[in-house]
Amino acid sequence: MANLSGRTAIVGIGATEFSKASGRSELQLACEAVVAAIADAGLQPGDVDGMVTFTAESSAEIHVARNTGIGDLSFFSRVPHGGGAACGTVAHAAAAINAGLAEVVVCWRAFNERSGERFGLGQASRPMDTSADRAAYSWMTPFGLSTPAQWVGMFARRYMHEYGATSEDFGRIAVLARARAATNPKAWFHGRPITLEEHQASRWIAEPLHLLDCCQESDGGQALVVVSAERAKDLPQVPAYVVGAAQGSGRDQHMMTSYYRPSISGIPEMGLVGDRLWAQSGLRPTDVRAAVLYDHFTPFVLPQLEELGFCGRGEAASFVADGHLELDGSLPLNTHGGQLGEAYLHGMNGIAEGVRLVRGTSVNQPGDVDNVVVTAGTGVPTSALILGAR
Repeated sequence: MANLSGRTAIVGIGATEFSKASGRSELQLACEAVVAAIADAGLQPGDVDGMVTFTAESSAEIHVARNTGIGDLSFFSRVPHGGGAACGTVAHAAAAINAGLAEVVVCWRAFNERSGERFGLGQASRPMDTSADRAAYSWMTPFGLSTPAQWVGMFARRYMHEYGATSEDFGRIAVLARARAATNPKAWFHGRPITLEEHQASRWIAEPLHLLDCCQESDGGQALVVVSAERAKDLPQVPAYVVGAAQGSGRDQHMMTSYYRPSISGIPEMGLVGDRLWAQSGLRPTDVRAAVLYDHFTPFVLPQLEELGFCGRGEAASFVADGHLELDGSLPLNTHGGQLGEAYLHGMNGIAEGVRLVRGTSVNQPGDVDNVVVTAGTGVPTSALILGAR
């Protein structure tokens, strides 16, 4: 596992604006983000020979390549499981470069998730089909478990029961995210912080989740450029080295509904990913200076802290309340505002923020960040990265 560590780096990041109605196609959003990332890296489209995206991405590699000036491709892959794919795209890129399959790999995700297909509507409004996923969901939907918020509500209620967490503990994550977004000009909720009282007063979506426990729906695109560590030395941006990259799917894993395990109050797939990250990198949680944790729903942030070893099982609520996630804390969290505050781009904008933290260019920079951990979607097969300055 150690062979991958430090051998590649993210050298370019690019994004569209984040909106609720982009007014253009998902292909155009993808192309705009890809072109911006390549330019940020100091490269030309013709330098790209590899592309990685999500299975959920609507724009095929060949269309993005043709419309951006990318030529021959020697590597292309896709990663499944929605937001769980985000960091996996970088893992695939790093592995391909390390194996000699490509030299310059673009990772991207683009969608009109607010003005187009809204993922938050869940399964009830989708046409029937005969896929295995749909068959698995058929065990949940008759009982009112149709939407992502409803699925996570089940997990959240059990976590509260086992560990004494409260809605206010979840709300502190939302308040923190919106505080960071309020000072981020690119965030949808720029200039719009919230209080814990406002969180508690927001309407119920699926108890115990309030509206402000749920991430937004966004239109936009985000892309990244990955090259070898050697090539990164000759490019204009400060490299964010891929110190660790891992994917993980836990035993008896389901999509957002892993209710058949002996316990449903943890996310063991993230624990698996964390173990691999620490083994690859030789680092420990105390070596990490900041975190970008996938925050599609606030309750899932707490067990991520536990699974990754930043605190003990059931201790995350106290860890948050004690101020560890503030800018002056031991682990500043989601300095861009996260998906709750900046945009919901399936976690790709979180990777970009990890790069900015290493570069020292975040709008909420908490000082020098030698190492930052970035996670992808939770409740699903997932992935994560450690990005470092060296």
